[in-house]
Amino acid sequence: MDVTASRAALDSPHASAVAPESFEPRSHFYSRVLNAQIHPLVSFFLRLSNRRIVKRYCHLNPRVDPEYLTSVLSYTPKHFRWAGADLFCTTTAAGNRRLVVIETNSCPSGNKSMPILSDDDEQAGYRKLIETAFLPLISKRKAASGALAVLFDKNYMEASGYAAVIADLTGENVFLTPFPDKAEDPPARFTDGLLEVRDAEGQWRPIRAAFRYVTQKPWNRIPIRTRTRVLNPVVTCLSGGRNKLVAMKAYEIYNAELEASGLQIRTPQTIGDVTKEEVPLWVQRFGGHAVVKVPYSNAGQGVFTIVNQRELDRFMEMEDSYDRYVVQSLIGNYVWSSVERAGRFYHVGTIPDRHGHIYVADLRVMVCGGSNGFRPLAVYARRSRKPLPAELDDGQSSWDVLGTNLSERQPDGSWAASTDRLLLMDRRDFNTVGIGADDLIEAYIQTVLATIAIDKMTATLLTQKGGLRRGLFRSLDDDPALLEEIKRGARGSKTVVPDAPRD
Repeated sequence: MDVTASRAALDSPHASAVAPESFEPRSHFYSRVLNAQIHPLVSFFLRLSNRRIVKRYCHLNPRVDPEYLTSVLSYTPKHFRWAGADLFCTTTAAGNRRLVVIETNSCPSGNKSMPILSDDDEQAGYRKLIETAFLPLISKRKAASGALAVLFDKNYMEASGYAAVIADLTGENVFLTPFPDKAEDPPARFTDGLLEVRDAEGQWRPIRAAFRYVTQKPWNRIPIRTRTRVLNPVVTCLSGGRNKLVAMKAYEIYNAELEASGLQIRTPQTIGDVTKEEVPLWVQRFGGHAVVKVPYSNAGQGVFTIVNQRELDRFMEMEDSYDRYVVQSLIGNYVWSSVERAGRFYHVGTIPDRHGHIYVADLRVMVCGGSNGFRPLAVYARRSRKPLPAELDDGQSSWDVLGTNLSERQPDGSWAASTDRLLLMDRRDFNTVGIGADDLIEAYIQTVLATIAIDKMTATLLTQKGGLRRGLFRSLDDDPALLEEIKRGARGSKTVVPDAPRD
């Protein structure tokens, strides 16, 4: 799907009805993926049962309690049923290798980048996710009236794929509905917590359940408590799925619970609740190398790698609408990585290419959770624009050699993907990523642990009636700008007078 078509879909004044039997693989997978053959090792990993994964992991990590790890992978999430984590493969000068969680995403991308596991399963991870995480929401409300919908504000390729699969599995038309941030008259609204979408005839249609691919500040237009069942509910974003500050605290709380089991969510050393004036102090604490993040941004936006005074000065001169930041230790090459409590970690990177260049690469693992626990859905890697140098010149942008996100914001506000840096789990690309089966197992377990931490935080932040415990949330994230956006989302769910049909 090209950028023009995606932009047109996002600008549509109405929802599109997606009918059963309309799933076309060429519309929902990158063309490279359609022609790719999954690597045998990745295929083997995806077919491993959780029982065998536990056995292997505990064999290599004998201090981990196998019964506890089994309970972790069997955990049924109450709220956060679909997640993706971005991880770096790192090592020390002594060869202590580990995978670290950089961030966890609610409503993540992944299926369009995943080679199909079996030739006879063309819907692949799309179908598995809907069957595991979304259909149970519908079955609990069989008597409820209303249609089904998919909301999206980017990634039309995957959003439309989910709509087609839902239509196939339910036998109903599904309303594929754009819901971009700051739209003047979007074709979606909440009336007393009930989602309604505008169809092609201009009629507002009530929705009983919705699959959400709204990722840009979803809390400013979707209320916390809704009568429509939503996957994932927007509170999962505030609890850590799109909120790096609360995610940090969710990891810390869950790590305390995990301590006796031998398990741990591994992250770079992270400092939260940092004001802009305090940023230079923490950069200095990390040896002049650090990563500063706007807690609520995604798709590579609002992330600033700082390795010298010039980059720090540029960050301090920028204006931003939020009042709190997250500062993390920077993982670079050995001589210019941050020094943290656990030592100095640096990127393992890709296998050198024919020019001898090694690139920074991250690993995205997407999982879903249901009544039988968690399963991996998709895995892919992304590399940086430029190779990792032994030393950085002062005039060189550190983001060019450290930034891996593929999403690029266009001048018209739309999104495009730099797919030339996408590394597939196929027979060609996988060999360059430099990981093996045990790395995939470790990445999967780290992703599940991070997801559970956020699911538990979500449960803690919700009242019995499903509202947000605002006092507790404010104690975790006292950012006035964010709190105002949440209020705006709540104000969006008011009783409204239906509009006249649109011509």
